Amino acid sequence: MAASLHHLTFFFPLLRPPSPKPGNHSSRKSVSGTELHGATSKPNPRAIMAFASGKDTQEVVLQPGERLYLGMDFGTSGARYALIDKQGTIHSEGKREYPFYMSGETIDWVQSWKTTIFSLLEDVPVHFRPLVASISIDGTSATTIIVDSNTGEPLWRPFLYNESCPDALPMVKSIAPVNHTVCSGSSTLCKLVSWWNTEDSKKESALLLHQADWLLWLLHGKLGVSDYNNALKVGYDPEVDSYPPWLLAQPYSHLLPSVTAPGTSIGCLKENIRTQFGFSEDCVVCTGTTDSIAAFLAARATQPGKAVTSLGSTLAIKLLSTRRIEDARFGVYSHRLDDKWLVGGASNTGGAVLRELFTDEQLDKLSEQINPMEASPLDYYPLTAAGERFPVADPNLAPRY
Repeated sequence: MAASLHHLTFFFPLLRPPSPKPGNHSSRKSVSGTELHGATSKPNPRAIMAFASGKDTQEVVLQPGERLYLGMDFGTSGARYALIDKQGTIHSEGKREYPFYMSGETIDWVQSWKTTIFSLLEDVPVHFRPLVASISIDGTSATTIIVDSNTGEPLWRPFLYNESCPDALPMVKSIAPVNHTVCSGSSTLCKLVSWWNTEDSKKESALLLHQADWLLWLLHGKLGVSDYNNALKVGYDPEVDSYPPWLLAQPYSHLLPSVTAPGTSIGCLKENIRTQFGFSEDCVVCTGTTDSIAAFLAARATQPGKAVTSLGSTLAIKLLSTRRIEDARFGVYSHRLDDKWLVGGASNTGGAVLRELFTDEQLDKLSEQINPMEASPLDYYPLTAAGERFPVADPNLAPRY
């Protein structure tokens, strides 16, 4: 279940040159929308009729030369796409549940994600594909894939977003600043260190990617590129735009991907994919972001102090702030959003645990009985398994029913 019904509806304000770093006022040259996406507007022989989604469905006319922008949201149980114009109007959207492929007794998530991304491309209406100027993807934060740096093939099963690696936590705490974001068992760095301490071979040719990075690589073909939202939990410092010295001094630092701002053009869509699906020659692929940040953008909260709660398989909270706040004891961290910060955290509780306990019909009936004006007398803490990330970081926290 994706964390927001329309994560990607307004994801593409990200597709622009990065704003000045927080607290650092620089004079960047403004760039036009056409230059911004690395795409040129080509004359269209005719205006195309489209339908915007939503309750008040209405006919939308695409003018000659107008371009569209494709975003894909990879959540915890499925993925969706939204195709929008510069005004944020949705011209097409769709979703897919992940097909389950098994590798032994475990789910082969990599194959499921790979199948899904090409299914979504196939779902984009054929007549819109030549109009797509850029493509990007958001993925679940801290979902980590260790791949071969030459082939891009996974060397290990992926570490999922909520998976905790407490075995690596003491080592990470010994090198990172006190209460740093990486000082949580579910951080990307803990997952990297756990793999490093477990795997005896192929370390020299290994590369760390996040879920969105790997999926985007399937489209642009350039290994080792990430964005500073996804890279936050591996230790990247978005305030100074670099990995910190204490991280670069580690023996596994060569696994770290290069990092750029979310929405930065990486390169054109691979030729074989472009020709297979009918996208234009100038269609570019851009670095992505995390799913909860995309949900925040979809809510169009623009003023400091405004917060957005995204309830899907798990629960994420983001508050727009002028200050960066981080404390790993409580699972609180800050993502950079242009010259401001998104302060918040992500809990392991959410819709997934309800799905384990109730049917959809039962949830509908029980929800009708809830009075949101009254505080609940119940003291429950539903989790699918032991372990919590926010509002307390405790890999051993047991569910309470």
